[in-house]
Amino acid sequence: MSTPLSIPGITDLPPSAPGMRIGLFGGSFNPPHAGHELVSRESLKRLRLDAVWWLVTPGNPLKDHGALAPLAERVTAARRLADHPRMRVTGFEAAHGFAYTYQTLSHLRRTLADRKFVWIMGADSLAGFHRWERWEEIFTLLPIAVYIRPGSTRRATFSKAATRFADYRLDETDAALLPDMPAPAWVFLHGLMSSLSSTDLRAGDRANP
Repeated sequence: MSTPLSIPGITDLPPSAPGMRIGLFGGSFNPPHAGHELVSRESLKRLRLDAVWWLVTPGNPLKDHGALAPLAERVTAARRLADHPRMRVTGFEAAHGFAYTYQTLSHLRRTLADRKFVWIMGADSLAGFHRWERWEEIFTLLPIAVYIRPGSTRRATFSKAATRFADYRLDETDAALLPDMPAPAWVFLHGLMSSLSSTDLRAGDRANP
């Protein structure tokens, strides 16, 4: 756990209601870009979600924080980009001092047990998912949707995590069933792709001050 940081209007949890199908899309969003919006829009449609929440992390433990913009700045930028009535952006993890995805998902499942949450991540994240804290337990907490990323399909589908949970993979044609399924359950979504990445955008900013 890190030191909790509560910022009114930034770390508040989005409103929801029992029975809602909510996609959880976590990341540093440093900076947010059109690729994030694309994944969210496609997930809303393909999984038949009521909402997608962008969970802006205080800081990924697996990444260098040297170039990490302040939380409020990243949340504000993400809200400008997520211009959709069913996309919400929050930095609520900071208010609880959560450093790991497992902590976040455990909390939401416990405190909002009557919502139908789905964890959404890119295929590049699945490729290295076995390095995440308590990664196997994350698979047993919530259903997971993995969205294709350029150049990551083979690495993701043959990754340690994909192999470990191969028996629980849904056919893509059944993706809309995912929010109603008990974990572990996951699906790999193909579709429109964006080559944008936050890392490349930061590098471009440094090269063109």
